[in-house]
Amino acid sequence: MALNGLFRKKTVQDILKQVEKNNTDGHNALGKHLTARDLTAFGIAAIVGAGIFSTIGKASADGGPAVIFLFLFTAIACSFAAFAYAEFASMVPVSGSAYTYSYVAFGEIIAWIIGWALIMEYSVGNITVAISWSDYFTGLLESGGLHLPQWVQMDFLSASRGFDDATALMQGGKEYANLSPALQDAYTAWITSPVIGSFHFVADLPALLIIVLITALIYRGMKESRNASNIMVVVKLCIVLLVIAVGVFYVDTANWDPFAPNGVTGVLKGVSAVFFAYIGFDAISTTAEECKDPQRDLPRGMMWAIIICTILYIAIALVLTGMVSYDQLNVGDPLAFVFEKLDLKWMSGIIAVSAVVAMASVLLVFQMGQPRIWMSMSRDGLLPKRFSKVHPKYKTPSYATIVTGFVVAVPALFLNLTLVTDLCSIGTLFAFVLVCAGVLALQNKTDIPRGKFKTPYVNSKFIMPVLLIIGLVFAFGYNKKATMDFITNETQINSAGDIITSLNKEETQKVYEYLVTIDAKNSSTETPDLENLLSQYQQDDAKYASVIAGMPIVDSVKYESGFGLFKHKIPMWIFLIVLAGLTIWSYKENLSLIPLLGLICCLYMMAELSVWNWIYFGVWLLIGLVIYFSFSRKNSKLNGVEI
Repeated sequence: MALNGLFRKKTVQDILKQVEKNNTDGHNALGKHLTARDLTAFGIAAIVGAGIFSTIGKASADGGPAVIFLFLFTAIACSFAAFAYAEFASMVPVSGSAYTYSYVAFGEIIAWIIGWALIMEYSVGNITVAISWSDYFTGLLESGGLHLPQWVQMDFLSASRGFDDATALMQGGKEYANLSPALQDAYTAWITSPVIGSFHFVADLPALLIIVLITALIYRGMKESRNASNIMVVVKLCIVLLVIAVGVFYVDTANWDPFAPNGVTGVLKGVSAVFFAYIGFDAISTTAEECKDPQRDLPRGMMWAIIICTILYIAIALVLTGMVSYDQLNVGDPLAFVFEKLDLKWMSGIIAVSAVVAMASVLLVFQMGQPRIWMSMSRDGLLPKRFSKVHPKYKTPSYATIVTGFVVAVPALFLNLTLVTDLCSIGTLFAFVLVCAGVLALQNKTDIPRGKFKTPYVNSKFIMPVLLIIGLVFAFGYNKKATMDFITNETQINSAGDIITSLNKEETQKVYEYLVTIDAKNSSTETPDLENLLSQYQQDDAKYASVIAGMPIVDSVKYESGFGLFKHKIPMWIFLIVLAGLTIWSYKENLSLIPLLGLICCLYMMAELSVWNWIYFGVWLLIGLVIYFSFSRKNSKLNGVEI
């Protein structure tokens, strides 16, 4: 087959004809139950979850009260992407979301790649939410006096790594009681878990429970899922508004000074966590075939969901950072924490219950989106035909829904929360980038039917070069040192925690003896805590650099330099190169500004993620390409083959 066969496209006309045929004969047709209000509720259900109940704490600790600007930036970036989604959803009102849009704009191979990325996004996102739900649920049980064994409420990866880190820190003199609660839990889970041979059975069973329950609900029908989602949204919105109403009376404006304690760098440090708080609005587009008027209601649902959630996030961030100092908010449950600190324990209980409800509603929307992606890919022949099977009574993609349950449930027992959060973010951002690029690719084509919604056109021909120049002036004028360190790959000193956990027993003793020689007060008759002894110098960058330089251990433990440091900058270099190319493209082709800014913002947020996430994502895409060339390419409906 010729190489251009990889980029064969579906036409909007053919897609619309197939949808009309499905609706006429009832074959493979989904039930139409959703209105703009339902879509807005689904969007809020997906967005108001882990972000407002957990990740907002870490982001606030990094950026201070100025984290509200990060919420604004992320909301604007998501709004740009939402415009592109809305335009495509109005043009092609089917369940495929970004997968179908890419099939129209770029062709089959790109559609497969984005579909495969979406499978990862929803699978990994569901795993993330299930793990978070488990954490809140077990915490709620413990507050009620019911204590589950630690090994049934933690994933295997966290327990294994936590045990290793805890062992290294205790080897360095730290007492078990002085370990962080997370490390204590991991250590306890590992040593108390059942052992089969050399395998420790540690598994997050509550996460499995919620996935089974949600999957059963989604299998049962869209109407039931919609009703459950609407109820959960009402509950959690009431709780969030209650938190704001009560918390505002305890705000001390002195806590807002300094407003941006760690500058722009500190604010942007939380970009991954805050973006994850907005993931979900795109899942609305997977319900297009189940909407009564998708071309009108999908754009409205997306926009209203983002607007409402942004207002809530900013209000919550201002209240939290006003109630306590920003540097105390780096906790897993910041809302409950601030009310406990102010001795309002009744509010903490209400928040714990609402968090469990909120996480369940997020899981509902995510778990609902993935089977519909698989169904669309199956209809096109890229996946086996069984995935497109619609239940004759419930009018849901039944087989795909059951498989989704298994795909999410098994990894949720064993995977680490941080890993899956970042993987979900990079998969979602990749989808956003391609959807925005799709709108740009189609903007000047006249042979494509347009829907009721079209992104407002603003010519970026001169705006993009001006914005690029402003960015360069800021980088070299106001942030020169950080910019030059980035360009020259300046050596960086590792943190005290990273250094201590990398030492063996002999090196630990050498470091302790060295710290005693430079300051006699470091000598103690008690067991020394090396992490604390070394951390005391981190307040003064120059002193810390001097102490590290004299430590009797190899430089590779003390510093990060060379390619080991440069590899973490590769994503940002990719962004900068693409940014230059987009600026030239916008000048030549008069590109539309809104989808272009959406593409740039989402690609920037991808660049802020770890290089390891790019590598893991790349491996996932390679696996997908193997499946495409071995099965999907020859079985594609565009290849004239039925399966």
